[in-house]
Amino acid sequence: MTSAAADLLPDTPSAVRLTAGEAALTVLPDAGCRLGSLRIGGLELLRRPPAEPDAAPSDRLFGWGSFPMVPWAGRVDRGVFNNGPVRHRLPTDVLPPHAIHGTALTGAWRLAAPPTDREAVFVHDLADPWPYPGRVTQRFVLGPDELRTTLEVETRGDSFPAQVGWHPWFLRHPLGAPEGSRPLQVDFAPAWQEERGADHLPTGRRIEPQPGPWDDCFGMPDGVRAVLDWPDLLRMTVTSDCRWAVVFDQLGDALCFEPQSGPPNGLNTRPRMVTPIDPLEAETVWRWERP
Repeated sequence: MTSAAADLLPDTPSAVRLTAGEAALTVLPDAGCRLGSLRIGGLELLRRPPAEPDAAPSDRLFGWGSFPMVPWAGRVDRGVFNNGPVRHRLPTDVLPPHAIHGTALTGAWRLAAPPTDREAVFVHDLADPWPYPGRVTQRFVLGPDELRTTLEVETRGDSFPAQVGWHPWFLRHPLGAPEGSRPLQVDFAPAWQEERGADHLPTGRRIEPQPGPWDDCFGMPDGVRAVLDWPDLLRMTVTSDCRWAVVFDQLGDALCFEPQSGPPNGLNTRPRMVTPIDPLEAETVWRWERP
């Protein structure tokens, strides 16, 4: 858990860079504590923010880098969730009619301790429009062949339901790749697929995994695992102790593989309570190798 000393640190810079061997990443605290860049051996793997001046606000907010989803992941049905007998409403203005991807992406993050070349820890205090006080801690640890990221959600008062997840945009063709390189391929073996309704929410029915293209949630009860392969360039294994993953591959230039601690609308269908003695913790590891 994060020390109260986090409140005493100097101002957090707008970008924090970690390096290890051929790997370098940039964390952007002012942009939701997302990864703005991950370069491995000269290859940039993450999608950049849209350059078009008329890009949709949702694309500018959600469509690039790799960002944490907290205190919920994916959509919440019409922005409404219950905590026992108490009903709450969340904003639905970005991608109506649902609330989407949490509030921490637009909130303030700050360093919890001075970063090193390979490690940085950030905190975010939950506040309006999230109705419960709490703190989120995100830790990045970079090695020459892996990135280990953890999220922790603590309450500073009453218990509340929560989820966490990560939303990376992996480029099909990394920047810096030789011309003519083959595009990104993804391989994963889920136990089931959550049937998606017309409202983009799971219906509650589990079905056999279907072929893509996907904007779908999959169950992996033994933990999330996928292999992302840029043929002849780099192979990355994504693992997590989360048990769900959303896969989105309906854009031409990027693919999202998103570990989540619960399915979309999980605040309502599979609430995981954060209590004063039981925080929510999750981890994802990206491990890579080059030919």
